[in-house]
Amino acid sequence: MNKDSFNMSEIKIVDVKTYLIGTERKDLLWVKVETDAGISGLGEGTVEGKSYIVAEAISLLKNRHIIGKDPFNIEEIFLSLYRNEYWQGGPIMMTVLSAIEIALWDIIGKTLNQPIWRLLGGKVRDSVKAYANGWSFGAKGPQSYYEQAKKVVDKGYTALKFDPFKPFGRELSRKEKMQAMEEVEAVRDAVGKEVEIMIEGHGRFGTETAIEIAKMLEKYDPFWFEEPVSYDNIDAMERVYRKTNIRLAAGERLYTKYGFRDLIKRGCVGVIQPDLTHTGGILEAKKIAAMADAEYIPVALHNPSGPISTSACLQLAGCTPNYLIQEAFQDFEAQYLKDLVTWRPEVVNGHFVIPNKSGLGMELIEEAILEYPYQNKEFNLWQGNTL
Repeated sequence: MNKDSFNMSEIKIVDVKTYLIGTERKDLLWVKVETDAGISGLGEGTVEGKSYIVAEAISLLKNRHIIGKDPFNIEEIFLSLYRNEYWQGGPIMMTVLSAIEIALWDIIGKTLNQPIWRLLGGKVRDSVKAYANGWSFGAKGPQSYYEQAKKVVDKGYTALKFDPFKPFGRELSRKEKMQAMEEVEAVRDAVGKEVEIMIEGHGRFGTETAIEIAKMLEKYDPFWFEEPVSYDNIDAMERVYRKTNIRLAAGERLYTKYGFRDLIKRGCVGVIQPDLTHTGGILEAKKIAAMADAEYIPVALHNPSGPISTSACLQLAGCTPNYLIQEAFQDFEAQYLKDLVTWRPEVVNGHFVIPNKSGLGMELIEEAILEYPYQNKEFNLWQGNTL
């Protein structure tokens, strides 16, 4: 059966397949949802250090919630996976749900021969600014940061993010703070005043330490300070917010509109960062962005994963008025990932062009994926530091 010979009301999901892929830095999980119309959709379900658990969960849940369903009924399938299981939310279940939801949108877009952004309200921009991440992995000391930041600017980026805090604990010594500031200063010197720098905290710090770091960062004029304290303590985030002139960003480890509600209402961050692969997928992120827009807060989707996630982010960037900027790893990740799909978005002159392809615009090259097996990579920001 092909898409020209079936009634859309008759299309049904017949299988969900998972693909675990090893890279130098972390493992990825890609998902393919297949239909009886011969049209399949792709999703991404990467969870740092736990992607194999998501793959197992999908294999257990697909017969209960997905196979036999109409892929156009995204809200129904979302509710089935979210509400009908006893445990709601959390990184594993929400990543399962997100990967499936993204793949359903891909099926719908391919079936209708339309990009997903057109089905969600239409285009509000032709391109979105990108910021580089991943470029600083392996950098050691100010000179190394300086040289690698120069290379980022040479590629045309006008914004970049990095974490200068190593496996530091919740409380930092003065020496550790000064070491981090020397590296921030080196990056600012390398890129000049016109390039935006974002500082990543990964939620490590205690409240007072985060405030001290924020005050030290102010002289370097960062675009934002990301997750200065843990995502699960909005009171602490608000205390940091009230003691700094730097815009705060957070949200990559929150799930669904319910998880973002208080963060948005409290107004203690200047940017929210849902992750499409964890927060419930494209439609849920669109709802979260609308909630933030009502409070004049921009959205910048977290995106440390592969090309499927990036294309899904760009669909939302194309149709979301308060979309600010897009995280980009692809110039600084395993370059063979581009050989595992038929197309992937690229950064040109510091921007992503919003794609016009049907659905997400790509298919898997399955025989190539087999060459990069899952490696069970550990992802540990602390490396034994428990303070």
